[in-house]
Parts: sequence; C-alpha cells; structure tokens
Amino acid sequence: MIRRDLTRRTFVKGALVTASAPLLSTHRASDAARLTVICVGGHPDDPESGCGGALSLYSALGHAVTVVYLTRGERGIPGKSLDEAARIRSAECDAACRIMGAKPVYFGQIDGATEVTRAHVDAMTQLLNTIKPDVVFTHWPVDTHMDHQVAAMLTIRAWMALRTSRLYFFEVNTGSQTEGFLPNTYVDISSAVEKKKAALFAHVSQDGQGIWREHHEIMAQWRGREAGVRAAEAFVHLNRDTGLSNLPAT
Repeated sequence: MIRRDLTRRTFVKGALVTASAPLLSTHRASDAARLTVICVGGHPDDPESGCGGALSLYSALGHAVTVVYLTRGERGIPGKSLDEAARIRSAECDAACRIMGAKPVYFGQIDGATEVTRAHVDAMTQLLNTIKPDVVFTHWPVDTHMDHQVAAMLTIRAWMALRTSRLYFFEVNTGSQTEGFLPNTYVDISSAVEKKKAALFAHVSQDGQGIWREHHEIMAQWRGREAGVRAAEAFVHLNRDTGLSNLPAT
C-alpha cells in the first residue's frame, strides 16, 4: 500500500529512525567499549571519498580503524608503469590514513583485473576473521566500476561468515558510479569535513581536490540536507534483524 502523504522529508525522517542506533557515539571509547572498524575499498581514494568522515570520527573517538585497499590503483596514472603507479598511490594511501588515524592494508589484487574467486573470498574471510571487526564498510555493489563490485562482493561473502559485525555500504561519485543508492543511515560529518578533505587531497595523482569539488562536496551537502545537518555521509545498512548497531553518533 502506497501512502500518498509520504513526502521526501517524512521518508528521510523514517530512514533515520530505521537506523537502529546513531552511527557514532559522542563519548570517547573506553578500553572495554573500543570498537574495531574496517573499510574495504576498490582503489586508493575510494574509502576516503565514501566514508572518510566517519572513519576519522571513529578514530578520533579512540576506536581502531583499518582501511583495506583491494588494489594499489596500478592503472590510475597515465604514462606510469603498474609498479611505479602502485608505489606513488600506496604512498598517498599511507598519507591519507595518517590523516584519518587509520591503518592501511593492501589486499594484493590488481587495478582493472580484480576477481571474485574462491581463493579471494577465503583470503578476505581470513582477513576479517583476524581483525574481528564490529563495523564493516564497503562499496555499494550496484556500481559502474567492476573493481568496486568485486570489493563489495568479497566483503559481503566474508561478512556472511561473521555473526557480530554490522555491514554498511557507502557511495562514491553517485550518479556516475554508484547507482540506485537509497540510504537508510546517515553520519553527521560536519566536524570532520576538513579531515575528509585532507585525506582525499592526499591523493594528488588523482586530483583529490577535483574529486571533492566535483562530487563529494556536493554529496556531503546534499546528504546533510537530508539528515538536517551541515554535512553528512550516507549509508545503506544491511540489517540482519539483530536490533543492534555499533555505528557511533556525532
């Protein structure tokens, strides 16, 4: 049954309510309450674009944050060999993670040639089982970039073996890459916008400033309007009907 009085404002309000708890707690984590957060992105700059604000907020609150880069962006610098581009872009990842307070991990697939295989699923499952995350972020699987799809599917398969973690999908370059994205959870990143920008700007080879200006600045403002704050990141929470959430609120 379709409700005729369901406006965009009431829909967004409902979406915020259906998020089982605020994404981030304002309280700094004690040792007992310290969460482990992992983000799996297809390339350098994807995690920073999609959830760099949330990751920075988690880290600032004392939680442990790991960013897994499926590839090192080997094909992302025209005129450079795969090895040369990988070195440059890995250094940019390291710099971005220092800004966000995260630990970078490199999964070892190759930009533009990623695969979903049993061996890769097993490797991702082993990685997540080792880290034991409470919160998992990854790409929305309906994305125009195959590497993003692969990152999402490997993470989903690994997450299915975990019984306690929460899975959240992020968006990148919505419209040109992420498609069909209807968020049900928002994070107020108003206080973390500058860190998100700095982390993205660390990807000099990719014109991080251009990525921000052309895509994610507009997205942060738009999602902020939806959530009633200055700037926000939006997520789709894949709910296992546990009634629980480990996403801290600002």
